[in-house]
Amino acid sequence: MTEFVIEAQKIPATTRHAFIIESFDNLEGGDSLVIINNHDPVPLLRFFQNSRTDLFEEEYLEKGPEVWRLKLTKKKTEGCCGFCGG
Repeated sequence: MTEFVIEAQKIPATTRHAFIIESFDNLEGGDSLVIINNHDPVPLLRFFQNSRTDLFEEEYLEKGPEVWRLKLTKKKTEGCCGFCGG
């Protein structure tokens, strides 16, 4: 199991969410992303809760006031997850 760290505030705002979502989608089951940000990443978390409902677990490692660290772990699945269309 690997943990990848993304410092969100260092990614341009126009591509930040897409980069994080793509990074999550490319994880193997059991791997994690730790998103470090200067504010609570609630909109991003809601996206995952709505579109990747059964594919991840969330854990706040730190909750401000200056730094938030949110860990998203991709669940291990049997067979196809449904995203590739296969």
